[in-house]
Amino acid sequence: MTKVLCDIYKSRKKDEAYLYVSRKDGLEKVPEELYEIFGKPELALTMMLSPERKLARADAEKVLAGIEEKGYYLQMPPPRETYMLDLFCKLDKE
Repeated sequence: MTKVLCDIYKSRKKDEAYLYVSRKDGLEKVPEELYEIFGKPELALTMMLSPERKLARADAEKVLAGIEEKGYYLQMPPPRETYMLDLFCKLDKE
């Protein structure tokens, strides 16, 4: 798979979660169970995706492989830095 016209949907339920699908197939290959976590998809943007394309938080080759193998790629939010939350909680108590 070299290039794919890709629709990218953002989640209304989970902040910073994105769903990549090919424009050709749309959301038809996304399993119903995923919508329980993701919520109703909201189209964020459409782009031509190639292996060398730089993405902010995902590897383009992995995204393309997911779309080819499963029909979609789910990008979850980065893990929260718990030590920063602990630091803010301590500062609030002082």
